[in-house]
Order: sequence, then structure tokens, then C-alpha cells
Amino acid sequence: KGTAYVTDLGMCGPIHGILGVEPDVVIEKFLTQLPTRFSVAKGPSILTGVVITLKNDGTAEGIVRLNFEKFS
Repeated sequence: KGTAYVTDLGMCGPIHGILGVEPDVVIEKFLTQLPTRFSVAKGPSILTGVVITLKNDGTAEGIVRLNFEKFS
């Protein structure tokens, strides 16, 4: 029917982080409700998204999921 629908593209950042932050720090802040200095999560990263191919009339012809992982 020419419609492509995406609810959530995914994420860009450390796989084992919470919104890019070390999980222990986020959990501490949640439990204590105190100001906490966030530190960027380390480790493998991921970048996800989609590519939507459109026809000349603007309707969707195809949709492809992208998933790039970097482990070094």
C-alpha cells in the first residue's frame, strides 16, 4: 500500500549502557534519588536504524533495517 511505519529506530551507543551511561551509576541515582555524576559506558557500541526507499510519488517501496556493531 506504499506505507512504511517505524515506531522506534533503536539506539546509538554502548550496548551494555543505559542511555550511554554506566548501568551502576544510573541504578544508584534511581535508588537514592541523589545527584550523581554520570560516566560514559565503555565497551562494544551499536548503531541501528532503517533505510526507506521511496517511489517518485512519495510512497514507500521498501524498508531495510540497519545494525552496525563495533567491538574494538
